[in-house]
Amino acid sequence: MICFLLFLSCFSTANAQQVWSPDNGNGTFTNPLMWGDWPDPDIIRVGDDFYLISTSMHYVPGSPIAKSKDLVNWEIVGYPVERYDEDPRFDMKGGTLYLNGSWANTIKHHNGKFYVGFCTPKNWGWDRGNFSICIADKPEGPWERTIFPEFLYDPGLFFDDDGKVYVAHGQGTLYLTELNADAKSVKGKDVKIWDKRFKNANEFGGGFGMEGAHMYKINGKYYITCPAGGTEGWQICLRSDNIYGPYEHKLIINDSSSYPPNGLHQGGMVQLKNGDWWFIIMQDRGAIGRVPVLLPVEWKDGWPMLGSGNKDVITYKKPNVGKVYPIKSPATTDEFTKQKLGLQWQWNHNPDNEKWSLTERKGYMRLKASYADSLKVARNTLTQRVQGPNSEGTVEIDLTGLKDGNVAGFGVFQFPYAFVAVEQTDGQRRIIMNNNDKIIEQIDNFNGDKIWVRARVTDRDFIAKFYYSIDGENFFVIGNDLKMQLELYWTANRFALFNYSKAKTGVDGYADFNWFRFTNK
Repeated sequence: MICFLLFLSCFSTANAQQVWSPDNGNGTFTNPLMWGDWPDPDIIRVGDDFYLISTSMHYVPGSPIAKSKDLVNWEIVGYPVERYDEDPRFDMKGGTLYLNGSWANTIKHHNGKFYVGFCTPKNWGWDRGNFSICIADKPEGPWERTIFPEFLYDPGLFFDDDGKVYVAHGQGTLYLTELNADAKSVKGKDVKIWDKRFKNANEFGGGFGMEGAHMYKINGKYYITCPAGGTEGWQICLRSDNIYGPYEHKLIINDSSSYPPNGLHQGGMVQLKNGDWWFIIMQDRGAIGRVPVLLPVEWKDGWPMLGSGNKDVITYKKPNVGKVYPIKSPATTDEFTKQKLGLQWQWNHNPDNEKWSLTERKGYMRLKASYADSLKVARNTLTQRVQGPNSEGTVEIDLTGLKDGNVAGFGVFQFPYAFVAVEQTDGQRRIIMNNNDKIIEQIDNFNGDKIWVRARVTDRDFIAKFYYSIDGENFFVIGNDLKMQLELYWTANRFALFNYSKAKTGVDGYADFNWFRFTNK
């Protein structure tokens, strides 16, 4: 897998940490915008501000929103979904709901309010499926969520200039559904607007259907952009004079050159104040995630052709927004000195808020153990994205509060997962390296009250390596490599902090995480 972007990248060190930055500091940027998992991006501009929303599946809070002044430098500002209350399995009660939650988010701003829509899919352990609309006065919230009884797959919310509200949706066959004016309920029946499938990027007649619809009205015409072809796919645009069609189509990009064989597919476009158009589109980079890529839009014969000369761009001039803005990146490192959880963090399923605290011990994230027989079903696993092309996370853990049965540590989470932890049994502690529920190495008779754990990941063969230290200075390799995979489909690997108990007598034993420090290295 190619990694030449590493040599083209620019690193921001504003906070004494190295994080990927696309901004080269000379008026150009280098894709991707964020070298981590920000799938299914949609984008809007409100005044001088741009807002990007992404899918987050089962992670809580859900549907992350990032903000930018120039489409290049981004920071996380909020989440429309605080938790999922539709089923107790979102609380890991009676099972789990991995891969549910929010899919294919859409974002719009209309009459002073922000609107976010997403679907929760059918047949991923939850057979109902639904569609949700969240509404707020500002992206930081508070948000009001309405859950529809209807299931609208991969929704694209659209406010027409006659006051009507629609959702374009579907997989393979695309539909248009009118909503009531407040966007909180369905008004009309689904109307089929497209049912053709593709053999390849240029021919009909195969099995590739379109999805991920986003709708626009530009110069009196209706446009719907959609991906097709899956991970190695392409982007199609539909166009019509009437919102219900008939629609003609155009291939607007088919390029995998920057990370072959994975094509650029699914995203949204936005117009700058000066009239220029840009498109943020995702590219699947395996176990690291689906990353957002910024492309200029060149209008030809009334079609929005993506890229420069209809080709992907690696390094390119930044969008002309009239000013130069400081380099920013979404937060990563956390010293746990604030009373609120940093926006870079998401829980694996709904958290038990009685069992974590940033205030019980100032400057520490305290995780109290719940009963679980493995990390797969452990509540209050705290995660953030791994990043490419290389990234490293390190934690310092105070173990003073552990009880028998507790397993407290740090690792890389997906299916499979791997971690380094301290496990306490009968008053004795041991350091373990666990790779997918198999203990690969253990160090018995550990008597310390602190441990430092480090994980390093790379997109070269998608390998994670693990280290431990008992003094915070000298780190030693432990266990074996995790071959990062995606058995939880379309959800990237994540750094994960945790403390669970394999014995019920160990419930509420606690581990104190002093800090998490991130670097791209």
